Amino acid sequence: MGLTIGVDIGGTKIAAGVVDEEGNILSTHKVPTPGTPDAIVDAIASAVDGARVGHEIVGVGIGAAGYVNRQRSTVYFAPNIDWRQEPLKEKVELRVGLPVVVENDANAAAWGEYRFGAGKGHRNVICITLGTGLGGGIIIGNKLRRGHFGVAAEFGHIRMVPDGLLCGCGSQGCWEQYASGRALVRYAKQRANATPERAEFLLGLGDGTPEGIEGKHISMAARQGDPVAVDSYRELARWAGAGLADLASLFDPSAFIVGGGLSDEGELVLDPIRKSYKRWLVGGNWRPVADVIAAQLGNKAGLVGAADLARQPDPIM
Repeated sequence: MGLTIGVDIGGTKIAAGVVDEEGNILSTHKVPTPGTPDAIVDAIASAVDGARVGHEIVGVGIGAAGYVNRQRSTVYFAPNIDWRQEPLKEKVELRVGLPVVVENDANAAAWGEYRFGAGKGHRNVICITLGTGLGGGIIIGNKLRRGHFGVAAEFGHIRMVPDGLLCGCGSQGCWEQYASGRALVRYAKQRANATPERAEFLLGLGDGTPEGIEGKHISMAARQGDPVAVDSYRELARWAGAGLADLASLFDPSAFIVGGGLSDEGELVLDPIRKSYKRWLVGGNWRPVADVIAAQLGNKAGLVGAADLARQPDPIM
C-alpha cells in the first residue's frame, strides 16, 4: 500500500516517521510536545509535514496514551493530556490532508513488535510494556484484539491487590503500582531507608539519601551487584511474573514480549520475571510454558506499529 507515517506522542516530544512496508524508518521529524490539546494537534501536523517531505504518503497512524474508540478515531480519555472525547482523527485529517487512524500507544508498540520485532513467527502473543507505568497489547490469531469498545489490554489497571496502593487512575492495587518504573524506585527507596548499609553504592550514585535515588541509579547499581538494587529488581519481577501467569490463564499465548524502558536491562529483569511466571503459573509443571522474551524494536516500536496500522483497513476484531 505504500509509505505511511507513524506518530508517537511522548511527554516531551512528538516524533513522526515515514515507514515502509517492511517496517524500515526512512525519515523522521520531531517537535516539542506542547501543553494544550489544540497545540498538540498543531504539533502533530507539523511533525507529519516535516517527515513527509520528499515522500509519497498514503496514510498516518497516531499512537496516543489513552483510551481510543473502536473506530480508531476518538480518544475517550487520556490521563496525561486534557483529551476527553477528543475527535483526534478528524482534527488531524483536516490539517494534513491524509487518512488518519488513532491507536492506543501500547497497542501500536505491540503491533510493531508482532509484525517486525520479537513477535515475528508467532500467531498468539501478549505484549507488556514496563516503563513509567505498565501497558500492553493482545495479538490473538494474527489480529490485534481491542475489545468491543476498543479499550482492551489496559493491563496496568488490573487490580492485583484489593485495597492496595492508590493508582493515578483513581483505583487501588493496580498492577502498575507493583510492576513499573515507579514501583522500582519506590522499592529501592524503601529498602535503602531501612538498611542503608546494604545500599552504599546505590546511595553514592545520587545525593546520598534514599530520596535522591532515581531509576538510572538503580540500574547502574544492580549491574554492580548492589544488594538493595538487585532486591528491588527481584521484587518488581515477582509482581510482573505473577501478572503474566494470570494473563496466561486468560489468553494462553505462545510468547510474552516484554518491552518498555525496564526491558533494556535484559536478563537482569527478564530472568527473575521468567522464574516468577513459572512459580505462579497454574499447572506450570504439567503444561506448556510460554516464552518470555525481550522486545527488539526499543522506542521505535510504537512509531513503526502506528504506521503499519495505518495500512490495515481493519486489523481488529
